[in-house]
Amino acid sequence: MSTSLRNQLIMLFLAVIIVPFLLFAYYSHNKSIEGISSTNTKMTKSYLQQAKKNFDIYLSVLNEQVNDLIGNPVLQDMFSQEPVSVEDEERLSLEMLSFLYSSSTAVDAFRLKLYPMKPASYLEYLKAIDVPADIEDQDWFRRSRLNQSPSWYLFMPKKGDYNKPLLSYVKRFTGLYDPVPRGLIVVDLSEDYLSRYFSPSDQFQSQKLLLLNENGSVYYDSETNEWTGQLFPSSDYISYLLSGAADSYSITINGIVYLATHVKMDSQPWFMVSLTPLGELTGAIEETNRVMVMFLVGYLLCCAGLIVYITMKFTQPIARLVRQMRRIEAHNLKYPLPASNRKDEIGWLYREVGALVQKIKGLIEEASLSERKKKELEFRVLSHQINPHFLYNTLESIRWKAENHGQNDIGEMVSALGNLLRLSLNQGKEITTLRREIEQVKAYVQIEQARMGKKVRIFYFCDKELLDRPFLRLLLQPLVENAIQHSVREDFDKGKIVIDARREQNNIILSISDNGNGIPESVLGRMNLAGEDRSLSTSDLKGVGLINVNDRLRLYFGDAYQLQIDTGPEKGTRITIRHPILEEDEVERLQLQR
Repeated sequence: MSTSLRNQLIMLFLAVIIVPFLLFAYYSHNKSIEGISSTNTKMTKSYLQQAKKNFDIYLSVLNEQVNDLIGNPVLQDMFSQEPVSVEDEERLSLEMLSFLYSSSTAVDAFRLKLYPMKPASYLEYLKAIDVPADIEDQDWFRRSRLNQSPSWYLFMPKKGDYNKPLLSYVKRFTGLYDPVPRGLIVVDLSEDYLSRYFSPSDQFQSQKLLLLNENGSVYYDSETNEWTGQLFPSSDYISYLLSGAADSYSITINGIVYLATHVKMDSQPWFMVSLTPLGELTGAIEETNRVMVMFLVGYLLCCAGLIVYITMKFTQPIARLVRQMRRIEAHNLKYPLPASNRKDEIGWLYREVGALVQKIKGLIEEASLSERKKKELEFRVLSHQINPHFLYNTLESIRWKAENHGQNDIGEMVSALGNLLRLSLNQGKEITTLRREIEQVKAYVQIEQARMGKKVRIFYFCDKELLDRPFLRLLLQPLVENAIQHSVREDFDKGKIVIDARREQNNIILSISDNGNGIPESVLGRMNLAGEDRSLSTSDLKGVGLINVNDRLRLYFGDAYQLQIDTGPEKGTRITIRHPILEEDEVERLQLQR
């Protein structure tokens, strides 16, 4: 469907004026956000680097404090042997509680706990520190007891316990002079301790600082532990962290777009992540965007008014003219074209179209008169045409009278001529069958034998499956005629012609062989010349049929299907026709091509 002029004008305004304006606004907006984001990333990364440095120092100091505690002889002595009696257990429990309380100030942490390797032997001690007796069955305890390296665990608050998450540092210790495991030291870090290193800056109110482990679980969330203990809510960002990339990353969580910046810690496989809402970063350019939108709305209203004016003044008159021209195209000329007094191009167009309509009416009347005369002439021509069936019937009558008068040879010759005529015409179609081509050759040979009074020795060897295949007409007869006239005719007693047809892949391979003196070189040379050059050298008619057959093959099927000729004075002539096996759609195409 064609686009109206009004729509084209609208598209022109959009393409030339509005679209560039929008593209420039979009480019400016993106560049502004890019610059603000880049600045924020640099500032945040600098802050995170300093926080990471401080937190790494704290963890190093904490590890040294735990190591000092492990090297205390009192602790080593208490955990060197298990209690053997109830009194022994009570004594050791009191000693362990006393050591625990006195050593808590030596470790910069929220809470310090000591566990023997077999807590079930210290039930009084476990009860005093409010630890369940089945702690030995807990997963973290079993793993820590088997692990030589320190481990970190996040414990979420339970009912009746400390109501905030605790990040615990667990380290197994052995004897000072033997590798036998003695117990576990557990140091709990509350959010108050972590907030000293993960407090958001005062620049953005909704900024989040997170501590993530190597699996993407949140160990600490500066915003009231909203995500603490959960997997970070963006799997794509976790993959981004683990890939080792160092740039900032834009993510959307719960409908809020954040600018994420991170640093990887040195002492632990953890990540410190800063999430800053992008809305707070771009708040400074929102006012500019509002002004731009207001300007764009006003601009669009002006464009709309201009389009309405152009529509009323120009496109509607043209649309009326187009509707009238469509009526004319539908051969409906009874509606008069509206008059226009305008002096511009549109008025001139109305007047010219009106004049054109009058000329069309006159031409239609002349065409109608010419058509009637043409019909009358066609009727006269048809009335004088000779029906081919009348010609066949006439030849049949001549044959019948010849046989009735005992002239059987004349009758057979007339019958062969009728068959030759019928097969040659082929009802005006260019494609026949191989069977009809061979029948045409037989009719021609019969006429030649009757005309010359000599028998032509000709043999046919054809695959039966190929006889009803489509075949280009008038290919065989000219070649057989050429063989009779220029080879066999010189010696009918010794001369012979052999026709054989076989299938080779998707082609019919048909050859005509004779034992004559061969084809002259002059004829073979003319077969590959262009039509204009060829006419200059054909002083005689030798090879005309051969050349025509070759030309028709090349015309219909291409140069790959031209005749292949093997000839010589001592070996006679063998002409090979390569003819494609045609399907129904190809036959229809060739019939239309004719």
